[in-house]
Amino acid sequence: MKAGSTLEKVLTAGEFAVTAELGPPANANADAIKKKAKHCAGVVDAANVTDNQTAVVRMSSIAASAIAIQSGVEPVAQMVCRDRNRIAMQSDLLGAAALGVKNILCLAGDHQTFGNHPGAKGVYDLDSLQLVSMVKKMRDDKVFLNGEPIKEHEPKFFIGAVENPFADPFEFRVFRLAKKITAGADFIQTQCIFDMPRFERWMKLVVDRGLHEKTYIMGGITPVRSHRALIYMKNNVAGMSIPDELITRMEGAKDPKEEGVKIALETIEQIRNIKGVSGLHLMPIGWESITETILEKAGLLPRPKV
Repeated sequence: MKAGSTLEKVLTAGEFAVTAELGPPANANADAIKKKAKHCAGVVDAANVTDNQTAVVRMSSIAASAIAIQSGVEPVAQMVCRDRNRIAMQSDLLGAAALGVKNILCLAGDHQTFGNHPGAKGVYDLDSLQLVSMVKKMRDDKVFLNGEPIKEHEPKFFIGAVENPFADPFEFRVFRLAKKITAGADFIQTQCIFDMPRFERWMKLVVDRGLHEKTYIMGGITPVRSHRALIYMKNNVAGMSIPDELITRMEGAKDPKEEGVKIALETIEQIRNIKGVSGLHLMPIGWESITETILEKAGLLPRPKV
């Protein structure tokens, strides 16, 4: 075990893992985290605690992760490169480990111009690849990025990264994935999957290179409640691939919410049958209450005991 987290144990046991998303509030209300945690406790293996998602100021992901632990939910604390230099990152990693966080997800972060402080200075002292490598050095080599030793109590994390199978250039995404694995990514969460044929092509390239044997890949699933949500993502979220027929299907549905759940369940069933996929990451944006329903209907409850 690299960190001994539940997520790591489930994946290494060969079980189909499930994570969800837990977004901190744009205030200091701890009860908001506890309320969302109720939708995750006992039904997912871990929950991503986002780090100033969409570049909007929110409660610290590390503080929110500590509250999640108190609420019975294992967190995957996100850390973005946008807001911290390497000193602050390493400091926060030590703090997160001290608070009991065992999973960390390394990503670049949405550019600040898309958020509520567009004039803020983006730090980007390290990129996401370098961040993964730094966390691995702290864990395995027991050193800080400058080479100085961590004499004891080095942070033990199960290290995650993200990948987008739908962004262009298509073939480059597999090379990018390989670099993240080499840097130390123990697991990968993907962008939301709506374009199944493209995801299947990407996974074939992943499997052909044997990358699925070097990391655990979790497919991203986002249940939507209206066709307008799909149109918004298609037009405004970079690197998204949403087929027009899916939008038409949602638009013509008598009950869009029910149809959104059906589409999510169909997607889950399909990715479970794709070689190399080890789990799913459920991202019910603003619809956390649907988490248990989807997982129960997908036959993913109860979660395995490891």
